Amino acid sequence: MIAPCPVVSPTLEFFMPAFSEFSDRPNRRALVDHFCNVLSHLIVFREESGNPFQQLVLPLSHSSSPVMNAIYALASAHLEYRGVQNSEKSIYFHNQAIQGLSRVIENQVKVNKNELLAAIMLLVYYEVLVQRGRTNIIDRHLKGAFAIMCLNEDLLTPVGLFLERAFGFYDVITALSLGTPPLSTAPSAGSLVPVPPPDAPPASPLTNVDTLLGMATTLWPIMHRLSNLLFTKKELVNAQRMRQLSKVAVLRTELETTSQAIEAALTQWKPCLPPNIAIRDDDVLVAKGEAGDEIPEMARLQSILHNALAYRHSAFVYLYRTIYGYSPKNKLVQQHSHTALHHCVETTTARGPMSALLWPLFAAACEAISTEDRELAKKAFSAIEQRQGMTNIQEAWRVIQEVWKRLDLLDEDFTTGANFDLWRNVCAEMGVTIVFG
Repeated sequence: MIAPCPVVSPTLEFFMPAFSEFSDRPNRRALVDHFCNVLSHLIVFREESGNPFQQLVLPLSHSSSPVMNAIYALASAHLEYRGVQNSEKSIYFHNQAIQGLSRVIENQVKVNKNELLAAIMLLVYYEVLVQRGRTNIIDRHLKGAFAIMCLNEDLLTPVGLFLERAFGFYDVITALSLGTPPLSTAPSAGSLVPVPPPDAPPASPLTNVDTLLGMATTLWPIMHRLSNLLFTKKELVNAQRMRQLSKVAVLRTELETTSQAIEAALTQWKPCLPPNIAIRDDDVLVAKGEAGDEIPEMARLQSILHNALAYRHSAFVYLYRTIYGYSPKNKLVQQHSHTALHHCVETTTARGPMSALLWPLFAAACEAISTEDRELAKKAFSAIEQRQGMTNIQEAWRVIQEVWKRLDLLDEDFTTGANFDLWRNVCAEMGVTIVFG
């Protein structure tokens, strides 16, 4: 007797469509694929045990349509910028996410606050990516998120800590970008610790590297205080105009004291390196172990280090130009601008993460006067635009080019404080609001 030939399981021959658990529509599965395999890797520094956007944020989409639609919107917008058209536009998904959030909030039923925060965070990323003219919607999103976090008891979970760090980053970046005060209170020195990806090994070469802040975790309390100075300066100017003498005295003392403290803190700051890693005088990382030891992540670490150092030197540029009102040609301004641009280029040369590089690059490039520095800025902008592919990078480069034209037309002897934050005037005339995240 001949036994009947068994039917081969179709799963051995064929695979179910990737990401079929998210949608039965091919175009939406493609968006999840782009979010997981492209976009999520562009916005983190550390993922040796997995990408936190995939591990922490994506699972929330199963029970939250606003999170799912926000993921679709973000991925679709990134593809649209690159010229890839989807059958459903990113603006459609954006509107669906906004409407879904509104319905959840209006129902006033018990909801998972982390789902709300995740949806809002993705919408913040979307708004930064899309940059549709002058808008304060990012500020509104952040206010809503901080109001929710004040009532959220789940922030000690991995997803809660990750979301809190993401909003803390954008709170400072938005304040620096728009000249508004940060919404959160300044973290105390030493209070921020690096947030690793879930299940990261304790002995990882990337220890002391934060998922979203890289090696700048200990710098962030200083950046937070720096981001509040322009608002204090504006209050001082208004008080002087209104001739409120007592208020002027208080604000002037506050501004001078805080500025000097920030300058001293920036001077003393050093990145917190991973164990068994040392830094040479030329800012090159080396292993402390025996000769011949090689660390596969060294190029990535080098890129992360240069990113943090770019923040430090651009913070000096911001302090001297925006707060102290020094001339663009001031020696300190030019020195730190050049060094920041050098670190931006080195970040891209190491081919490691380039996330969060736009603010230090923009702040330094605004003050580039020499041909050498402008070439550095051009090289760095080209590299991050090619790698990241986001509208805010392109818009920032357009602003920089106009700023350079106006700097070149200024009198050779323009005085201290002249053309204070020229780039803000250029943005206003162009009708754009850029958040440099």
